Amino acid sequence: MFVIYALCALTSGTCAVLLLRSYFTSRYRLLLWAGVCFVGVTLNNLLVIADKLVFPGIDLLTWRLVVALIAVLFLIYGLIFDE
Repeated sequence: MFVIYALCALTSGTCAVLLLRSYFTSRYRLLLWAGVCFVGVTLNNLLVIADKLVFPGIDLLTWRLVVALIAVLFLIYGLIFDE
């Protein structure tokens, strides 16, 4: 299971790096918000690893949900309110 969780975190982290790198070259604002969202998704995946494998006795579901909500809110803000 660790391999699957690690690959998910690695993939979302790679997407975040690529999106933010593209933002810094083009200054297209939607890339920024998508990159910040993927940073949050990466943190969420790392919290899944911590929740399931590192600290199995501690329930980190609330923190995972909060991080995922904040990540999605950044993307929604970028899609709706940023011009």
